[in-house]
Amino acid sequence: MSELSVNHLLGIKYLKEEDIQLIFETADQFKEVINRPIKKVPSLRDITIANLFFENSTRTKLSFELAEKRLSADVINFSASQSSVKKGETLIDTVNNILSMKVDMIVMRHPNPGAGVFLSKNVSASIINAGDGAHEHPTQALLDSYSIRERLGDVAGKNVVIVGDILHSRVALSNIFALKLQGANVKVCGPKTLLPKYIESLGVKVETDLRKALEWCDVANMLRVQNERMDISYFPSTREYAQQYGVTKTLLDSLDKEIVIMHPGPINRGVEITSDVADSKQSIILNQVENGVAVRMAVIYLLASKIKQ
Repeated sequence: MSELSVNHLLGIKYLKEEDIQLIFETADQFKEVINRPIKKVPSLRDITIANLFFENSTRTKLSFELAEKRLSADVINFSASQSSVKKGETLIDTVNNILSMKVDMIVMRHPNPGAGVFLSKNVSASIINAGDGAHEHPTQALLDSYSIRERLGDVAGKNVVIVGDILHSRVALSNIFALKLQGANVKVCGPKTLLPKYIESLGVKVETDLRKALEWCDVANMLRVQNERMDISYFPSTREYAQQYGVTKTLLDSLDKEIVIMHPGPINRGVEITSDVADSKQSIILNQVENGVAVRMAVIYLLASKIKQ
């Protein structure tokens, strides 16, 4: 397979397994590039990309911007807090105004689920979803799988547990789709109040006991509790959550095997994982960050090569 089966990256659920493999093989090549003294390639010199972030983001936005600049694309950054959206302009008007400046691709983070899909049906640019509400965050899931593949050789057949606030997490949903597509076994673990009712219909098992989940898994992906998305209290206190669902070095060391610890960031140190876990050799959190740039370069490059045709 030499090109993606899609024209946009709206969510993992629209991808085939071959798409994921193509993205990973392309990312392998870009990973080599970003570790060279000269970290740029001229691949997208004639492509203009607009980053539209209607929600706060530090890491994802920086990662995309770096990926675009490494590919030599022209980059426009748009922040909704300083924009006409505040004056009541609609999403399509905002985007069409940007497109009239001859933009080829849009990377968008938006608080509303499905915003990217809606946009892809109404504008002519290629759309990359950088997170839509609590729905999907496809590039995060891709870089997570890529990081597992790098550390363990393959994703197929691995046991992966996603721990924490599954209910509000777009990372969890995209990860479940991506891991299942590649043949991994997936469990979710967290307080019942933070597990969606439909979760088992996605083909994942539920485990409410953290220790049992860790004994089963090869990889634990620790999610933070998304206080900013909670309008009610889902558990008694942060301290109690940390006692039941936080991973400590003592807990890790008491397992009879070495598991891989991941985290999409930002980390609430001392809540979902302690500092000594985050900084341990079992943690691949910083590898995820580095891989994020290579994977996003791959996605942008592969989508851009379809625009050029």
